[in-house]
Amino acid sequence: MLEEKLISKKKPAYPVSKRLDTYLEHYSRKSEIPVFYEDLLRFSGSVVVYDSHDEDTLWIRVFYSDSDRAEIDLSLKKVYSILHSDGSDSIIAYLNVDAVDYCTFGNSKPFRIKIRNILNDNFTYFYVKKTDASRVYGLELEHMLSPYNLNFLVYKDTLIEEHIAGIPGDIFIKEFLPKCTESEKSQLAKEFVKFNERCMIRLLGDMRSYNYVIVPTHDFDHVVYKIRAIDFDQQSYEGKLNVYRPQFFKENFKMVELVRNKLQRYSVDQYKVEERSIVAKRILSYGDRIAELVDICRADHVSIRENVALLKMQIYDLTLDLNFKKCKTMGEILTLALDFVKRNYENISMKQIIENKIKIQ
Repeated sequence: MLEEKLISKKKPAYPVSKRLDTYLEHYSRKSEIPVFYEDLLRFSGSVVVYDSHDEDTLWIRVFYSDSDRAEIDLSLKKVYSILHSDGSDSIIAYLNVDAVDYCTFGNSKPFRIKIRNILNDNFTYFYVKKTDASRVYGLELEHMLSPYNLNFLVYKDTLIEEHIAGIPGDIFIKEFLPKCTESEKSQLAKEFVKFNERCMIRLLGDMRSYNYVIVPTHDFDHVVYKIRAIDFDQQSYEGKLNVYRPQFFKENFKMVELVRNKLQRYSVDQYKVEERSIVAKRILSYGDRIAELVDICRADHVSIRENVALLKMQIYDLTLDLNFKKCKTMGEILTLALDFVKRNYENISMKQIIENKIKIQ
């Protein structure tokens, strides 16, 4: 059953702690950049950006005065070089800033920068946002616990994120899903189950259809679909467990219907186990790095006391692990959630080893 109004209030931005800042520097996530989020707010005019159907995209294209434009353009080209290349000025002469768009919808209010290579007209995007510790934790956890690597930079109060390519979930559900074959719909149902499980395990919230993308990949004679999160604002903040389960957002109703119509209960359980096992393997493979990150998060405050109290009890009801009742921060809940998945995987693996030895004997 889908719920509405799961997101209670607008989430505040949380500062990056000294320990998290040190972590970011150690793992090359921190880099000095020549432009800040606040600099881009100095635009002098704007126009609404419409999509191909003449509908408002909730983005506006901003313009700067002549005195600011040259400086901002050069700074954005340098940011692109730092994010995607070696940070040198050698490629700047071949780059052009085609557009600077600003989104007034949502928490992060990002700027989207379109950079084009003038030699071949290839272009890409990156985003400039205000730094938020929740978002940083979300990006790092996505990098380590999902199948996808992420490239981002943090400097003081500014966060630079690479663009994640794909078809926005809401557009895919409306325009592409009806045209999918029955086999493709079954595959999408499987991917949604795995995506749903992965979000819940690592406490990534608010995965409404416009906060993730569908990535189609052609493989021999068919298309393989994957689901990727693109918004990490609601990492470990809300108190309701269902916020971390995409299946409970009304915007995902069509995807939930796919699961109901295409997958048997046994298959759903199987895919959940598969995803937990994969996440557990990633936790083990990242070892010290993920242990360091969650240890920093344990002592950090990225939510309010009421949310922590509500979430720890709801997860206790699900797992019956008494340790959740003792949690005082979202970081402690996250640590236990990841440990719970890892322990279950290790226990099952050890059980299989023992059983195999008995069979051999």
